[in-house]
Amino acid sequence: MKKNRKSIIRSVGVVLYIVYILLLLYFLFFSEKYGRVPQEEREYRYNLVPFMEIRRFWIYRDKVGTTAFLTNIFGNVLAFIPFGFILPIISEKMRNGFLICISGLELSLTVECIQLITRVGCFDVDDLILNTLGAALGYLLLVICNHPRRKKYHGKKI
Repeated sequence: MKKNRKSIIRSVGVVLYIVYILLLLYFLFFSEKYGRVPQEEREYRYNLVPFMEIRRFWIYRDKVGTTAFLTNIFGNVLAFIPFGFILPIISEKMRNGFLICISGLELSLTVECIQLITRVGCFDVDDLILNTLGAALGYLLLVICNHPRRKKYHGKKI
């Protein structure tokens, strides 16, 4: 790929990544629509049992509602797909699925710890699992989208 075109793609990727991080911060820490409670009602909440919240949302999906079920399960996955898709575009070091998964886990762990400390949300091990899955799916999507171009250029890197 021409160097100028590559530079433009990387620059657009950086802008999209910054927008993505800002939106992620907004929805995770400031949006009242996604379970944020007033300061006086905040308390420490956490779940350290894998798949407990996922199972609870599945069992009680009729009671909690479809929107809450979909937001919790699929929202956590979808929220990290851009991370796994964009990061390898802007950083050559991150063109490895394992590194994307580890980085997605690290970002998710950071978010969950901040939510616990600030009592803005709930530290949930299930969110770590779902967010990491989202990062992995984002990377997989990039690999799938990039396959025809790589095939055309005979196996050259992204």
